[in-house]
Amino acid sequence: MVLKFRLSAFVSLLITSMVVGIMAGMPLDKISQSIQDGMGSTLGFVATVVGLGAIFGQMLESSGGARSLANYLLKKFGNNNASWALLLSGFIVGIPVFLDVGFIILIPIVYALSRDTKRSVLYYAIPLLAGLAVTHTMVPPTPGPTAVSDMLEVDLGWVVMMGLLVGIPTAAIAGPLFGRFIAKRIYVPVPEIFQDMGKSDDTDQKNLPSFGTIAGLVMIPLTLILMGTFIKLGVDKGALSNTLFTRVLIFIGHPFTALIIATLLSIMLCIKQNMPRKTILDLSTKALGPAGIIILVTGAGGVLKQILVDSGIGKMLAESLADSSIPIIVLAWVLSSLVRITQGSATVAMITAAGIISPLLSTFNLSQPNIALIVIAIAAGATILSHVNDSGFWIVGKYLGMNEKQTLKTWTVMETIIAVCGLVFTLILSLFFR
Repeated sequence: MVLKFRLSAFVSLLITSMVVGIMAGMPLDKISQSIQDGMGSTLGFVATVVGLGAIFGQMLESSGGARSLANYLLKKFGNNNASWALLLSGFIVGIPVFLDVGFIILIPIVYALSRDTKRSVLYYAIPLLAGLAVTHTMVPPTPGPTAVSDMLEVDLGWVVMMGLLVGIPTAAIAGPLFGRFIAKRIYVPVPEIFQDMGKSDDTDQKNLPSFGTIAGLVMIPLTLILMGTFIKLGVDKGALSNTLFTRVLIFIGHPFTALIIATLLSIMLCIKQNMPRKTILDLSTKALGPAGIIILVTGAGGVLKQILVDSGIGKMLAESLADSSIPIIVLAWVLSSLVRITQGSATVAMITAAGIISPLLSTFNLSQPNIALIVIAIAAGATILSHVNDSGFWIVGKYLGMNEKQTLKTWTVMETIIAVCGLVFTLILSLFFR
């Protein structure tokens, strides 16, 4: 429906859910109730986290935080290690900020470095893109892994931890290592239309927030969520007492509370920079536009999950899979990859795969860390083989001045390296969480 009739993913998932319910012989009134239940149960968590995360990211972007972070790291790493500085910049910025937005904000730095060193733009752009792509798909509170975590009913703290453990080596391989390799084979100069971009403006630099402020703001929600997860685990296992103090810490570490704190601090940063209150309100409203689309698609994915559960198809799939030799991590990755290659959107691929996988999990009696690894496998699969049906393919190609063939050899290969490395490292980690 998405490819042939150009229907939105939201409508397509709802229609698919109805058709599945009818073909499974569900009563029509039960199908309607399952749609309502699936949408409601999914959005209760996801809408709050994605909405807060979008405003938080918008404030960091508008305050100049992303550029400040990159400038500081480049200064510390030096020109010789600039590709690693850009990888780290992308890795941190990609947590609160959408990939395409982060790329457009930081691309002037890539142009400036390429002009100064006479190297191919790819030498610097690929590490930046790898850092952005890895955290955007693997590390909450970005929308994809947040939505999948909720659908698979896994604590967000475990997903953050597994996303970082898998993401760091994956980004290193797909970023500086692949960037160095491909830059020697394909020379891409700074596009003529962007020749003046990235030239230093000292006045502008002085107004940027400090590195410590931005790094602290990004780390606050992640640290609080991880703290809440492990304290809750300690209480559940009896290692910590269930006191008022531990309950308060668990409450502060809940994604809702952690993101509210981070969002308020990011708004205070903008106020400190003398940004008008009206502008802050307008930016918050603007941030919820793209978030709204993601929230609705996520809700439709929850509907598909509910139909699979209520119709009994999920149980049948689980029983047949239990007798097969396919590891569930590999199955999750393959499902996500197939949807990604077919229709282009990483978020839709993740949500569709999660909707199919979710009803199967109860059969396997998996621990929270293992379910978190399934989330990361789905996220990794959703990055594979970005090509002409993905908006990211065109954004990267145009900003780097590449034709379609060059974009396939660079951006598409980088995305596929992330997908394959993500699966490999996820499988390795699964050996330690049996």
